[in-house]
Formats: sequence, structure tokens, C-alpha cells
Amino acid sequence: MARKFSELSEREILALAITLEEEDGKIYADFADGLRETYPDTAKIFDAMREEESHHRTALIESYRHKFGEHIPHIRREDVKGFVQRRPVWLLRPLPISEVRKQVEVMELETRRYYERAIQHVTDAGVRKLLGDLAEAERRHYATAEQLQEAITVGVAEKEEDAQRRLFVLQIVQPGLAGLMDGSVSTLAPVFAAAFATKDSWDAFLVGLAASIGAGISMAFAEALSDDGSLTGRGRPILRGTVTGLMTAAGGIGHTLPFLISNFHAAMTLAVFIVAIELAAISYIRHRYMDTPIVSAAFQVVLGGVLVFITGILIGSS
Repeated sequence: MARKFSELSEREILALAITLEEEDGKIYADFADGLRETYPDTAKIFDAMREEESHHRTALIESYRHKFGEHIPHIRREDVKGFVQRRPVWLLRPLPISEVRKQVEVMELETRRYYERAIQHVTDAGVRKLLGDLAEAERRHYATAEQLQEAITVGVAEKEEDAQRRLFVLQIVQPGLAGLMDGSVSTLAPVFAAAFATKDSWDAFLVGLAASIGAGISMAFAEALSDDGSLTGRGRPILRGTVTGLMTAAGGIGHTLPFLISNFHAAMTLAVFIVAIELAAISYIRHRYMDTPIVSAAFQVVLGGVLVFITGILIGSS
């Protein structure tokens, strides 16, 4: 199971730093290779960044050997809670430069946060200085990533979102969207199964209310416990958990409220209409903030919603 950062020993902190530098260096090499034909000058920037990551790794290994000996434990970023899951955009061809820029910014921000926090847990003065120097180097890389847009996309009308917007997406939009999708889709089956089984609006309302609140509580705890936000910049767990829980409950209650109408057929018609609005809203949010093509977003969300909706109807009618 993944461990918390606070549980790592000084030896493991250095070992993970070595792994991070090695992984980042390989990714920069892939970026350079993928951009060399279209953006040769930018490829040279990534070649230089890869070389610098190699020097960082060498310095970390020397520091580790001096303090702990030859054996370096195998510890990876996925073995420690708090790291953002990276999408393998470096495998795409041709490489979308906008995606490269965003990936580099997240990589450097995350690694810099790791070094800044690691300094607080290391006692050796030499190691602390090395980690501080590496944090500063990652800060320079972050600045380089911010400048890539102006350097290589002359004539492009739309610029990528700045770092502050991405933090907003990480801290608010992503957990809120996850909650809204879960609440809107997962509660469809119990609500409409109860509605078709009983043909009673009040019974359907009670089932929908219970499912929505229960799902909200469950999702709130799941999100809050998934990541403490110290390395990823995703914000405080309580905030993310609250946003996720409230949006989950709201997503389910939206198509539950129509069943307060005593006329079953009128309530059902209005509930179906609200479901359509919810799915459309989710599709738009995925397109607006998650850079998902609108057709793809609509297809994914609507397909999932329709399947769950049909499941509820079939179970309720059986």
C-alpha cells in the first residue's frame, strides 16, 4: 500500500528523489524526441533540461552513497501518497505542444514541492543544501515551461490557461466534477428503479434522498482520504472532500426533487428532463475545464447515464 510522506525515512526520501530525477529525465528525453522535427529549438530546451536532471540525479546518488552506502532502495512516486497521476502524453505522436507545456509545469511544481517538504525532514546540512538547490532548479524549469507557449506557438490565438487556473481545476473543479458525475449517474438506478417498482412519487423521493446523501458522505470521505495535497497542490483534504460530497449529493438530489410532485407521471417526466440537463452540464464542464472534446465528453457521459438509467428501469419494472 502507498505510504504517507511523513512515514518516509531520510534514506527513503533521498532514494525517491533519485527516482523522480531519473523519471523526469526520461520524460524530457521523450519530449525532445517527439518535438525535434516540428520544433527543433524547443527540443534543444528539453535536451538541456534532461541533461540537468541527469546532473541532479548524479548529485543525489553521491550524497546518498556518502550517507547511506551503495544500496538504494527501490521506491517510486506511486509508492507514496500525494503525487498526481501523470498522463503519458509523451507517447503521443505528433506531440501536442500545449499538453507538453502543461505536463512540464505540473511535473516541476510537484517535484519542487517534494524538495521543499523534504528539507524539513532531513537533518544533514549538506543534504539540506542539495535539496534546496534542486528546489531552486525546479523553479527555473517551471519558469521555462511557462515561456514555452510564447516561444513556439507564434500566431496561435488561444493561449493555455495559466498556473492559477490549473490549481483551481485541481482543487475545486476536479473533485466537484467527480462528485457531480457520481451523484448524477450512480443514483439514477435506485431512484428510477424505486419509481417504476412502486409507481409512488413519495417512495421514489425517499429512496433518491437516501441514495444522494449516502453517496455524498461516502464520496466526501473517499476524496479527503485519497491525498493530503502536500505534494500535488490539490488543496486541503477537508476542502476537496466537502466539495466532492456536496456536489455528489446535489447531483443525486437534482433528479430526486421532482418526485415531491404527487402526480407520478408529471414527476417522472420532469425527473427525466432534469437528468438530461445534468448530463449536459457535466459534459460542458468536462469540455470547459478538462480539455475534453465536447463530442467525446457528451458521448462518454450520456452513454454512462443512459446505461444506468435503463438498468434502473429494467430492475424496477421486473
